[in-house]
Amino acid sequence: MARRKKSKKLEIIFVDEVNDLQSQVAEYFLREEYGDMYDAYSAGPRLDYINCELISVMYQEGYDIRRQRSKDFDFPGLPKNPDYIVFVEESTHDLLKDVMPWDAKQILKGFRREDSRKDATDDKELAQALSSFVESIRAWVIETFADPGKLEELAR
Repeated sequence: MARRKKSKKLEIIFVDEVNDLQSQVAEYFLREEYGDMYDAYSAGPRLDYINCELISVMYQEGYDIRRQRSKDFDFPGLPKNPDYIVFVEESTHDLLKDVMPWDAKQILKGFRREDSRKDATDDKELAQALSSFVESIRAWVIETFADPGKLEELAR
């Protein structure tokens, strides 16, 4: 009996400044929605703790990122030759686009870190702003990565 060859999954690394917010959300949703087509990772030039408000808001909405951790570019579990680097923060893209440690096609989708707070004056407004921010990333990931063949059009 002949076995069908599985097509190779594309390796995607989402990048933001300290791998604590947008890149973590994008990694999570790409794994959840399209784990059969992609291997998703996230990293930043520096690492920090994942935003604890983000973890809480996502958990309340049924998305569990508690086991994810912030990673810098030297993290041993990252692929050596990813297919795409996806910058999810424009300022990080502007700073690093020419000095990335990987030679991969680059995509930019600038989610502004400030939008995760949107002038929140209390915890309820902060949770609502974060929830909206997470949803915008989720919707973008679902739309953008539905067809791997279209990624080439987005690459810089």
